[in-house]
Amino acid sequence: MTTFDYDAVAAEAGLERVGARPPLHEYLAQLWERRQFAFTLSRFRIQAGLAENRLGLGWVVLRPTLNALMYGLIFGLILPASSRPPKFIPFLVAGVFIFEYFSRSLNAGARAVSSNASLVRSLSFPRMLLPLASVLQQLFELIPMVTVMCLIFVFMGEPVTWTWLLLVPVLLLMTLFNLGVALVTARLTVHLHDITQVIPIITRLLFYSSGIFYSLDLVLDKHQTLLEVAKLNPVYAYIALVRGVTLSGHESPGSLWWVAAIAAVVALAVGVVFFWRAEERYGRD
Repeated sequence: MTTFDYDAVAAEAGLERVGARPPLHEYLAQLWERRQFAFTLSRFRIQAGLAENRLGLGWVVLRPTLNALMYGLIFGLILPASSRPPKFIPFLVAGVFIFEYFSRSLNAGARAVSSNASLVRSLSFPRMLLPLASVLQQLFELIPMVTVMCLIFVFMGEPVTWTWLLLVPVLLLMTLFNLGVALVTARLTVHLHDITQVIPIITRLLFYSSGIFYSLDLVLDKHQTLLEVAKLNPVYAYIALVRGVTLSGHESPGSLWWVAAIAAVVALAVGVVFFWRAEERYGRD
């Protein structure tokens, strides 16, 4: 008894399977063609957030400000003066505000596909647009955060110099890194929903290991090998670079630019391929 090879016949007739994953280059071309969808979706989400809360966009800035105040009160009292980095308040504000951008991108990316199941099942479009829209939303909300952060620096007596312009490339590199991480977590949480329970633990671990409220150079001064390993943490690299270009006395080594750039490229490349390979499974699992 012979079996009928439907796939071979369909291929000869030039037919394609419904929902088939296109080659990566075609997929990225479709993503570019529909980029406006991601911008529109991110803008509507921001508008929805403004409508839900009375303070609206104020919470975007108020939340990290309150966190910085809380950590400043706690660790400012716990840490001895000799262990605090110079310009402790601006140092802490930069760490909390920039880490907030990473953590919000991570959490939003993890929910990007799973929380839009009905949209995924009803419309045909590159699913990568969903985590992209989530990170774009965080990027747009980062603008007022960075504005307030810089105003705090000026209020604390920090001079405005041309190096502040380097905030743009630092945050662009961080955005690429955040997108790569969001793509990975977006796929993982679709297949393993339990990952959402682990993400807060990972976020907290990164928070305490990225030098938010302490200086790695001071804490690990006697452990140079461990210090060099800790500085390979991309989240730390982005935070340290932001401090380096805005706060005098906190200049960052040039090697951190390499860490930031390589982490952004690798995370984005891995995230794109990893997410694309499961394109046919979104909405079916």
